[in-house]
Amino acid sequence: MKRAIAISTHQLSIGYTGRGGRRVIHPDLDLQLLTGEVTALLGSNGAGKSTLLKTLCGLLPSLHGDIFIEGKPLAGFRSGELATRVGVVLTERTQTGGISVYDLVSLGRYPHTGFFGTLREEDHAIIQQALITVGIADKAQRFISELSDGERQKAFIAKVLAQECPIILLDEPTAFLDVTSRMETMITLRRLAHREGKAILLSTHDLDTALQLADKLWLQPANPAENMICGTPDQLVANGALTRFFGSKTLRFDPETRRLVPVTRKK
Repeated sequence: MKRAIAISTHQLSIGYTGRGGRRVIHPDLDLQLLTGEVTALLGSNGAGKSTLLKTLCGLLPSLHGDIFIEGKPLAGFRSGELATRVGVVLTERTQTGGISVYDLVSLGRYPHTGFFGTLREEDHAIIQQALITVGIADKAQRFISELSDGERQKAFIAKVLAQECPIILLDEPTAFLDVTSRMETMITLRRLAHREGKAILLSTHDLDTALQLADKLWLQPANPAENMICGTPDQLVANGALTRFFGSKTLRFDPETRRLVPVTRKK
């Protein structure tokens, strides 16, 4: 499958502007997210992973630089138009417990249904296929509040699929999930990227799963003076980038086992 550039940035600076002035979390980011790949964004708490994701999809304004969606400047998209290109799943809990899974997923069709939001036969077919793709078609009439965390996450992914977006951004989609649900979610996302050509970027703390199932890794350092590191898992293991990135006083990355292991103190 030919890879195309889904999102690119040029000298992008991310952060916040408030009463205390500008707070730059990371400057001069030149990034490329490709179609047909799952890219995992890794970094410590506070490194700015959520800020980067929200900036890439326009939920937060950039401090400097350019963002391009499929070659078009992000600023040139109307909100309704952007919703047909980029789907977003955030970690924030939303007040959706009182609606059914089907109704939640149907919200993904609103960018396509016009002002009145009337669902046509083809819309219902797309919703049903999204439910089948993530494996929760049998839960369609259940309330969101009745689902497990893993099932709820799949419902939100199905909603994004119903949007028919070529680009999907997810903020820690495997957080708070058990091991089985984490793997199932990542396998679903990998299948969407490889079979349907979607560009998928997700933030995660789950290094083991990212190494197994992501095509690319973006390593976002907590220090703004350090550069973002990008590459395939094999490249970043071989060149020592993962060893340097995850080195600490208590843990280190072992390239042999590809796992974080405790630092052995010399006696």
